[in-house]
Amino acid sequence: MKVDFAPLNIPLRRRIQTIAVLQWVFSFLMLAQFCLAGFIILAFSDWWVLAVLYAGWLWLDLDTPVSGGRRSQWTRNWRIWHHFRDYFPLSLVKTTDLDPRRNYIFGFHPHGVLVAGAFGNFCTEATGFSALFPGLKPHLLMLPFWFRVPLFRDYIMTGGLVSSCKNSLSYLLSRPEGGHVAVLAIGGAPEALDARPGALKLQLLKRKGFIKLALKHGAHLVPVFSFGENELFDQVPNPSGSSLRSLQERLQCIMGVSLPLFHARGVFQYSFGLMPYRKSIHTIVGEPISVVQAPSPSSEDIDVLHGKYMEALSELFEKNKHLYGVPDDRHISFI
Repeated sequence: MKVDFAPLNIPLRRRIQTIAVLQWVFSFLMLAQFCLAGFIILAFSDWWVLAVLYAGWLWLDLDTPVSGGRRSQWTRNWRIWHHFRDYFPLSLVKTTDLDPRRNYIFGFHPHGVLVAGAFGNFCTEATGFSALFPGLKPHLLMLPFWFRVPLFRDYIMTGGLVSSCKNSLSYLLSRPEGGHVAVLAIGGAPEALDARPGALKLQLLKRKGFIKLALKHGAHLVPVFSFGENELFDQVPNPSGSSLRSLQERLQCIMGVSLPLFHARGVFQYSFGLMPYRKSIHTIVGEPISVVQAPSPSSEDIDVLHGKYMEALSELFEKNKHLYGVPDDRHISFI
């Protein structure tokens, strides 16, 4: 295989953008393991008292990820996130004002491989979320497992990440003061296994838990579509029924996370690696779907609202696809 190396005269700003994305990929794929290893080493060193003190703090702080987290505007405004944004580039598009007195569920689609659009738009201020939606606080939901990893949990919470368990979502949606946005990558781990350039299949037909909670708490639903999310990585072919897909699905059931075998480019060459392609990501925040609170929603109530949500998401995609290079004959499909 011929390797296409990057030229030596690349502008400094692009090199900084690459470094910014490289640290994000590292954080996503390996930082948790490094934090866990560091904690274990500390526990068996002469500084073991620090590990014991942190373990005590961890026990006292165990419920924070399910109680709104512990965000830091300082971390969200780090300059490095602006370079991260410009690498792709990444943009957040507002279609209407949102009342800060309400609580919302943003349904983020598609999941993609590493959820780059959701992170850049809702865990940092690089695309100006707070300026676009004054009075609203976004919280990206992440698998509960990651909030058990020492040190790593504290870092990710500074960006506004919280646990994706039911109690965590209910906490955000039940805040009487309003202004909380729970950002859910609805397709989850299974959808990541289908994330590749041109893919428009969304795992949504059987995803109704978020609909039920929206009804129970009267939270408005907002469909969000991120154009370009699936263009960032290629993936080893894994069609349904293949041995690889069966293994990935089995591992997902065991571990709770999917393991897509993705690849794109490297740091110094464009032929292979785990760095995403420089492809534009445009995240469109649609209009809210009003939800009347129903403390004990019936199956019919859930199905009706679920249908409205799918229709609104389809309309959002069709209305904007021509702006972002999607052919007229391409449509999203729900599985």
